[in-house]
Amino acid sequence: MNYPVVIHKDKNSDFGVTVPDLPGCFSAGETMEEALENVREAILCHAEGLIIDGEPVPQPLSIDIHRKNESYKDGIWALVNVDLSKISGRAKRINITIPERFLTQVDSYSKRKGETRSGLFLSAAMEYISQHSIE
Repeated sequence: MNYPVVIHKDKNSDFGVTVPDLPGCFSAGETMEEALENVREAILCHAEGLIIDGEPVPQPLSIDIHRKNESYKDGIWALVNVDLSKISGRAKRINITIPERFLTQVDSYSKRKGETRSGLFLSAAMEYISQHSIE
């Protein structure tokens, strides 16, 4: 899953990174590379906290939508790929049945995106839950 992040750098400060789709999720680093790696960990930690609290993990919106927010006008935008299947906790093997042609599409897509089959199914399920959450 690709989360847009906005990077800010003030004179005499580290690179600060904010994740607009996850309010309260931010990170920093001495270099831009370090800041982006640190925010990946922050996103995973934030998502895990939401799941533990029984809340859906918000799906990322496009950078174009977030750029309209004045708070981010001077920032540099990047996409951070996060594999939500890496969230800590015990993994549980399940057995599902799906048509072979669909499985071929899933495997092809996940390979192109650099994800695992399990990660893709998890991302899809989390997206569905966040969009159809009953309150």
